Formats: sequence, C-alpha cells, structure tokens
Amino acid sequence: MKIIVLLGRILYSAIFILAIPGHFTQHAIDFAKTQSVPAPAILVPLAGLIALIGGLSILLGYRAKEGAWLLVIFLATTTFSMHRYWIFDDLIVRDMQQLMFMKNMALLGTALLITYFGSGPLSMDNQAKKAPKTKKK
Repeated sequence: MKIIVLLGRILYSAIFILAIPGHFTQHAIDFAKTQSVPAPAILVPLAGLIALIGGLSILLGYRAKEGAWLLVIFLATTTFSMHRYWIFDDLIVRDMQQLMFMKNMALLGTALLITYFGSGPLSMDNQAKKAPKTKKK
C-alpha cells in the first residue's frame, strides 16, 4: 500500500511539472496582462519557477511539506488572479474559467494535505528520518 502514496505524488506533481513550459510563453504573459496581473513578464515566469520547485519537491518527496507550501502560494495567487470566472459575460468562457477555478481549489486542498501529512513512506523525507544520526564531536 505504500506505493499508493508514491503514485499519488507522481500524479499530483505531474500537472505542475508538465505545465511549466507554458509559463515562459508570450501567450501566458499576454493572458495574465488581460487579467490585470501586475508585471506579468516577471510574475508569470516566476510563478512557473515556484510551481516547478514545488512540483519537483513533492514528486521526489524531498522537503515535500515546504514544496507543498510553495504550491499553496502559487495556487492561491494564480487562482484568484487568473480564473475569476465571475467577471465574464460569455457563458462558455465563464464555465471554462469556473472549471479551472474549481480544479485549482482541489489542487490547493491537496497541497494543504501534503503540508500537514508530508510525502509518505516512499520518499526522500522518510528515508532521511530513518538514516542513523551521527554524533557531533
């Protein structure tokens, strides 16, 4: 059953890691500009780096609680700045943005669970706990 947590970490982190290239495109920067994100040319790539570090941290199970907090910051800021579905008049756009908003809320909830429970038994964090401590001289 230990493998279930590892599989969950792999699947969860994949959405962040695979989306990284999009944070470095002019299209993403332009969309952020339409959403009134300040300094989108800086903040969009920065958000991508935060998501990448958080995603890799959870994937590897290395400092996963800290990585999950990075994803909490990433998700909280991007969700409420980029997926404000309530501002759209077009029902198709509104529905799509609401779907993205709710997806991010689910991802945020999972990140919060990881901040509390950590990365599970098959992780670098868990291996570090089991490693024998060396005494300082």
